[in-house]
Amino acid sequence: MADRPAWSDFTAGEKARVAALTARMAKRGLAGPGVDVSDLKRKVERIEDQARKRIAGGK
Repeated sequence: MADRPAWSDFTAGEKARVAALTARMAKRGLAGPGVDVSDLKRKVERIEDQARKRIAGGK
């Protein structure tokens, strides 16, 4: 897997979405170790992919 983009590479909207998803992951984590958070992780990975593509495009 490629390196993750730096936090400064994200737009304000992407930062807000990642923060909200991270909070949801933490809330689910409080429910116990058997709770699945893979769907939220995939959403964060998609946001990271968008940022990578934007950076690579030179925009």
